[in-house]
Amino acid sequence: MSQRTLLLLSQDNAHYERLLKAAHLPHLRILRADNQSDAEKLIGEAHILMAEPARAKPLLARANKLSWFQSTYAGVDVLLDASSRRDYQLTNVRGIFGPLMSEYVFGHLLSLMRQLPLYREQQKQRLWQSHPYQGLKGRTLLILGTGSIGQHLAHTGKHFGMKVLGVSRSGRERAGFDQVYQLPALNKMLAQADVIVSVLPATRETHHLFTASRFEHCKPGAILFNVGRGNAINEGDLLTALRTGKLGMAVLDVFEQEPLPADSPLWGQPNLIITPHNSAYSFPDDVAQIFVRNYIRFIDGQPLDGKIDFDKGY
Repeated sequence: MSQRTLLLLSQDNAHYERLLKAAHLPHLRILRADNQSDAEKLIGEAHILMAEPARAKPLLARANKLSWFQSTYAGVDVLLDASSRRDYQLTNVRGIFGPLMSEYVFGHLLSLMRQLPLYREQQKQRLWQSHPYQGLKGRTLLILGTGSIGQHLAHTGKHFGMKVLGVSRSGRERAGFDQVYQLPALNKMLAQADVIVSVLPATRETHHLFTASRFEHCKPGAILFNVGRGNAINEGDLLTALRTGKLGMAVLDVFEQEPLPADSPLWGQPNLIITPHNSAYSFPDDVAQIFVRNYIRFIDGQPLDGKIDFDKGY
């Protein structure tokens, strides 16, 4: 069997190289490009890429031998625009972000419900004062996107006694959800939801899913999380909804432009929490395990896990 060449293109190259060499994968030669000029020199040799999508995108036109691209991230939308090539297998990482996303969403949610930041402030003032609160039990959690991340969030919601609704393209039943609906039912679902979490990928259908007319359907005190893709929300309309009380609170980890510009009005909005796209990091150990499993499938001619449908966008 002929040798395959893998090119590593990520901020974690050294870590990946160490993990993959230790796996002793058959017939695999591993190259790494730690800078742009190395990448340009080596791209023509790569049968396989393991890379961050944005790093690899400008090099794809010259990747003449490429047959498989393993993204180190879940989000691969930069590789899916109409002008991009599609003559290779693209896989992303799945199944490892559910626990991390749940920690992020429920960490923030519990902190908000229990007003933990307020008590920290009161402690500084040596102030003993209790505030009323409500628990999560019996509240309605609406999750947009019912894949592995959505299912993990759903199970966590059930643990807290929440009613869990889902919205997906197919509307198929999924583990952990009380009911799953298709996208046209979203407005009806929003009217019931106390907590809304978007874990949607970036596709044509999800672009600016949340606009002024959509926020009209939300419960006034609802909390909106976006941990999927930034372009699901029209940020100007979100600000208006937060300022006018159409929405109680938003927690955003993803934005239309990243890093979020210092002059963005989002920074100053008191009922908005901003984090720098770090709700679920791709830990190299997890990603390397996915690659190792997929490489064995690849050389055996088996279908690859996490394969992206270029038309659907996920």
